[in-house]
Formats: sequence, C-alpha cells, structure tokens
Amino acid sequence: MVGDPGIAVTSVVRAPGSFTARTVAGVRSETVRSANLSTILRELHFRGPASRSELVARTGLTRSAIGALVGELVKAGFVDEQRASSDGSPGRPSPVAAPLAERNVTVGVDVAVDSLGVAAIGLGGNVLHSIRVDRPRARIDVDATIDDIVAMVRDVERLLAPECRIFGVGVSVVGLVNRTDNTVAIAPNLGWRDVAFGTRLHHALGWRTEVVVSNDADLAALAELRRGVAAGVRDVLYVWGEVGVGGGLISRGEPITGAAGFAGEIGHLPVNPDGRPCRCGAVGCWETEIGEGTLLERGGRSPEGGRDAVDALLADAEAGVDAAVEALRAQARWLGIGLAGLINVMNPSMVVLGGLLGRVFPFERDDVAAEIEARAIESSRRGVRVVTSGLRGDAPLVGAGELAFEAVLADPMGALTNVTSRR
Repeated sequence: MVGDPGIAVTSVVRAPGSFTARTVAGVRSETVRSANLSTILRELHFRGPASRSELVARTGLTRSAIGALVGELVKAGFVDEQRASSDGSPGRPSPVAAPLAERNVTVGVDVAVDSLGVAAIGLGGNVLHSIRVDRPRARIDVDATIDDIVAMVRDVERLLAPECRIFGVGVSVVGLVNRTDNTVAIAPNLGWRDVAFGTRLHHALGWRTEVVVSNDADLAALAELRRGVAAGVRDVLYVWGEVGVGGGLISRGEPITGAAGFAGEIGHLPVNPDGRPCRCGAVGCWETEIGEGTLLERGGRSPEGGRDAVDALLADAEAGVDAAVEALRAQARWLGIGLAGLINVMNPSMVVLGGLLGRVFPFERDDVAAEIEARAIESSRRGVRVVTSGLRGDAPLVGAGELAFEAVLADPMGALTNVTSRR
C-alpha cells in the first residue's frame, strides 16, 4: 500500500522537457492524507460544490476515503456538507460539499499607478467585498502606499463576518517582483527600487498571515486562467496595459515566471529605436507606444489625465472625432506589431487583453488584426484568438487573492496555524 510508512515508492519528477523516474524514501500515511485533503479542497475551490460521487469520479479516491476526508474539512471549517435533493433516481442522494466562502478568505491588494484596490476573496473564488480608490501620483511613494493599503484593508475587514478567518494577503504590483522574498526589484512607473514590500506590509498589518507579492500582469493571467475567459486554455498570452504594460505567459497550463520571477516584462520589448524615452531608462519600449500616456498625448490630451481622460477620448472616438480616431489607430498599429512578434515567439492559442488595452480593443480590432496578419508567421497565428479580459479591471485583484490561497490549497490543515481570526 503506497500510504504505509516505510514502503518505498517510485515518483515521476518532471524536469524541463523530460520526465525522470526516481526512487524516493517511503511516503508516510500522514503525507498521503494531507495531499488528498489538498486535492479535494482544490476541486471545490476551482470547480464549486460537488457531491461525494462527483468527487470520487474526479479524484479517483474511494467513496469511503472521500467521506472521511470531506468530514475532516467540515470539522476544520473549510467545507459545509448538505444532503442533496432527490432527482427521482433510486437510492439515497449523495451529500454535496461546498466551500465556506464567508468563513475562509484571503485579501487581495492591487497597487496600480493611479489607484489602489483591496478585496476579500472567499474560498471558491467569489469576491465578497471590494473597494478601489483613485490616488494622485504625488502619493505613490512606498510609505504612503502602505498607509493607504492598511486603512483600506481595515475597511474591508469590518465588513467580514465575526467567524471569518483570513488566510493570507496577496499583492499585485506594477513592477518586477522577486517572488523568493516578495521584494519589488523595480517599478519604474511608481519610482520604486529594491523595496521589501511584502515584509513591510506584513509588519504594518500586524497579522500572523503571510503577505505574498507578485507582478500585476502575472496575477491577472492567473485570474483569467482560473476564473475568466482563459479557463481551460493551456497556452495563453495575457497583455495588461494601463500607464505601463506587462505580460503574463502561460504554457501548457503552467505560468512562465523565469529564474527570479521577472519573466513577462513585455512592455519593455524594444520596438522603436527612434521612439520615446521610457521610465525604465531605455528608448522605444513597447509601452511607450501603447501605454495610456502616449494614447492621451496623441489624442491631444494631457498624458497625466488618467482614466477620466481615457473615457473622454473613447467618447470622442465613438462620435467620430478625428484626433481620437487617429490616436487609437496609431496605438492599434503598435499593439499589432508587438503582438505579432510575441505570437511568433510563444505560439499561444489565446491572447487576452486587459486593463486599458481591453477597453480600447473594440475600437482597434480590425487594425490590430491587419498587423498580426501582415507580420506573424502563418503557422503561429493560425487559430489564435485575441479577446478582451472577462474580469476587466479586477483581474489583478482576483489573481492576488488566488495567490494568497495557494498555501491553504497546498496544506489545508497546516494553514490553520498561521490564520488570522476575527473573533
């Protein structure tokens, strides 16, 4: 029996481009039990309520094992189980297990250039409470950002049920993040460099729960893969654009993060050697051609105008105002050029545009398609769908909450030792 102590088992260890079998030390029954609890909770978190019969079919575990494991999750307060209504077929209906969203949450935080967002994400993926505030760019320094986040988290916390448990805080940041230590290595549009943001926010909140930090586009891609238009798609290029531009890369269902988590900085691809200076210090980066500031400037508006100015530009484009139409056409050209190159490199089956790029894409669809048609290799572009985000501006926030749930899903019982309770 695999779960018995002292019995050697052969595991398959996946290495890049290969599978290697190796013999490892015996797997203890407690390890198997923990892994099976993780499997069941992941099923309920990602796919919603399920009967014991459905869990047997999905996991391959026996009905008696499912009953015992679900019972543990019920006792630990992660799951509620209720008897299903009869569908008229013979026999007793199988009980249905559902995640207790109101009792088990993570907090998602989105640090954008022009705004801050905070949300409570319930087990099962539902956004329970969410607030977002615009902020002036004079208030984007690290200390002010942390003070504002703490105040917003307290506001959201007051909306939670008294029995609610907070299992972690996930933070989305518009910059390069070292996932090994939750440090923001550089965020050009915020003016941050080498900021131990995870540690500093953890101390400011004063909670036991962990704070984990990642890049905004990576987390937006994670959210779309789990909760949005890319659910079930294995090869995805996610492009998130606001003031800056970033990318989330998914290959065969797994994120491509790079050695230190810095992969996906597609906004700093050099596309125009005669272009504009970028905040990163280079010239002609992709985001200098398709970012918010350049779009507004081309449309005759202040590049610092923010979302209200974008709304006004889009309204003018809808009305056929030449300056707005031409600004969008210029952006569409550079968006298509960059996407063509990335399609050649990645060969995705879906490209998802989020943030500003998702908002403007309906105005630019034909021009973008023409550039991709002219510049991408036929074999790579064949079958690619370019779509807008299903989660819209909340994608990084939802992804941040999902990131914070990872520790819970990996070891539900172990996560209870670091939980912050509101009682």
